[in-house]
Amino acid sequence: MLKKYLPLIILVAAGALFLYIKMHQRGPVRPIVKTEETNTNKPERVIQPSPAENPVREEGFNRRTSRILYSKHARCRMACRQIDESEVKEILETGTLNNRKMEEDPRGKTYPLEGVTHDNQRVRIVFAPKDDGLLVVTAIDLGRDWPCDCK
Repeated sequence: MLKKYLPLIILVAAGALFLYIKMHQRGPVRPIVKTEETNTNKPERVIQPSPAENPVREEGFNRRTSRILYSKHARCRMACRQIDESEVKEILETGTLNNRKMEEDPRGKTYPLEGVTHDNQRVRIVFAPKDDGLLVVTAIDLGRDWPCDCK
């Protein structure tokens, strides 16, 4: 009798697993956009605010901080990938928030900012707000895989 219902049981289990994954999946968080009304039949033009226009808050993330802290891991990754503090500050000011890479755990939320530095290096710098400043968690070069033995 079990052999008779086994395909049905597997189908129901697969459906339940699919439903669970869809309900607990993180989707992209879309930024609020301004639109301009037009009187023609052309589609609306969407204007994305640049980080420089609104640098203060993005989903609880404050780009303006008096103190930037660096984790031991971030310092090691920065050294391996030839990213200096001026580039970190540059990305903090002008980088784009990558909502798909944001993470949250019991330690708090991390905010990955991506951009191109003054030496044409495409990087992602991951920041975590802390009480005494903004912590740089890690630094990633998106254009090149650097050899590194950070632990």
